Amino acid sequence: MPFLSTRRKASRIVLELDDVHLGKLLKSLRTTTRSGAIASTDLRVVQIADFLKHHSQDWDRHTFRLAVLAHFLADTPVPSRWAEREPDSATALVLHAWSEVFRARATGNAEGASRASTNCLRAADLAPLDPTPWIVLLEIARLERHRAAETFYVWNELLLRDRWNRDAYLSMMRYLTPDEAGSRLQVLEFVDSLRSRMPANAPCAATELTSQVLHYQSIRTRGGVEGLMARSYWTDVYVTAALDRASQHWTQPSFLSHAAALADLNTLAYALMSADRHREALPVFRSIGGAVTTWPWRFEGDPLTAFQRAQARAEAGR
Repeated sequence: MPFLSTRRKASRIVLELDDVHLGKLLKSLRTTTRSGAIASTDLRVVQIADFLKHHSQDWDRHTFRLAVLAHFLADTPVPSRWAEREPDSATALVLHAWSEVFRARATGNAEGASRASTNCLRAADLAPLDPTPWIVLLEIARLERHRAAETFYVWNELLLRDRWNRDAYLSMMRYLTPDEAGSRLQVLEFVDSLRSRMPANAPCAATELTSQVLHYQSIRTRGGVEGLMARSYWTDVYVTAALDRASQHWTQPSFLSHAAALADLNTLAYALMSADRHREALPVFRSIGGAVTTWPWRFEGDPLTAFQRAQARAEAGR
């Protein structure tokens, strides 16, 4: 990870973040698609199956790679083709299920959710230690607004397999928001409980800050006087304390080592700029090294433009 690099890199939306091997696979998949070969789908299946054998027991890295590939392949027949070819591969079944979830969220059509659930339950039987089937089941529970008892059952099964899984905590936090099945109070209680127990550099370390950015954006969306006063949100003592902790530690070399660390640094940079703490944001932008994530910048319009504008302001100290 390019922490504290003084050279500014060209910014771009980077799905793979700093995962060089995943980036090479995505480039290869794009090339295979453009080739127009009759068997391009099968070629991509072979490429993906071979790639995902590596780091298969590093749940943080495995989860990240599956999520990126599911998003990247959601509009292609590749995930379903792999699941058809290897019905006893837990990874193939999870990739297919997760791609169905991404497609459902993009289109608003959740017809594939039932098939996705079946695939996840089958994958959980095939790979009982793997948390990823349960991550996707949690996403499906949110998508279909399952009852709390069912959702928390999935949540508990997930934590038994990967205690500090980033996707698990971010998904559950969003489930507890007023926009889904909970309330602002439930989010605060969830975050407080997590903060008191987790290691400061756990993969889920950005759950609290992510909840704050979501709430800030929600306030702005309401408009009116409340929307105009949204910046005052960042002066709250608890919000300020969370920003202080992240700003102090996250850019230290090797402090954050999980697969999606650069995504969390994007969240921190956005929060600091929203709070008018521009000088503190500058080392965060340097740590990001030009690897831009769509969220949270898309709230400000085109995400790449929003990132570049914020970075320029941080560099100017204004």
